[in-house]
Amino acid sequence: MPVAKKKKIKQNICATNIHKHCSTGGIYFLGLIGAAIYFISTATGFWSGVLGILKAIVWPAFLVYGLLKFIGM
Repeated sequence: MPVAKKKKIKQNICATNIHKHCSTGGIYFLGLIGAAIYFISTATGFWSGVLGILKAIVWPAFLVYGLLKFIGM
């Protein structure tokens, strides 16, 4: 098989795989915005607001930790 044809087949495979997981970034972004609004609205000062922004970035870790704590692992 010629190199150009292999390259074209590989590009088509990669192009079709990109569209399968596009929505997860949007869902994470909406969760990030929601978590930032929540953590900032409950902040009592400037530094707790900054900490709230940092917490909003890693909110899935808090979610998994709470879930594992709930189920007793």
